[in-house]
Amino acid sequence: HIATSLPLPSERDHLRPRIDLIAFVIDIKSKYSLKNVEASLAYVDASFFLGKVCFLVTGVGRMNYCGIEMSAIWKLRDVYRSPVLFCELELEGIRVSTAQRLLQMLKICAGHVPGVSALYFSSLMRGSADH
Repeated sequence: HIATSLPLPSERDHLRPRIDLIAFVIDIKSKYSLKNVEASLAYVDASFFLGKVCFLVTGVGRMNYCGIEMSAIWKLRDVYRSPVLFCELELEGIRVSTAQRLLQMLKICAGHVPGVSALYFSSLMRGSADH
């Protein structure tokens, strides 16, 4: 399911499936994109930041048109203890590999990968991103 911002409308709560992963999409060219994500973060239950949230930064192939400072992205990662994925949606190969990576994260967050919890996976991703 895709939403442009949070909170989700409450009138369809009874039809909404369980949420296993929230991927916040940030367009590196748009300050509005970052502001929208920052505003939406207030509506996410604190328990989701234990391995069930990630930030997907798009447009990284055009860093010379960057509207957002990278320090703002690193701050989100550090404050919310959530991994950051970078991709360029205009390139099919990168788009496909990013989708596969998100799907694997979703499988873990939904509990479909035996022996790997979302919290453990998130800590592994943070550890590799910090080096």
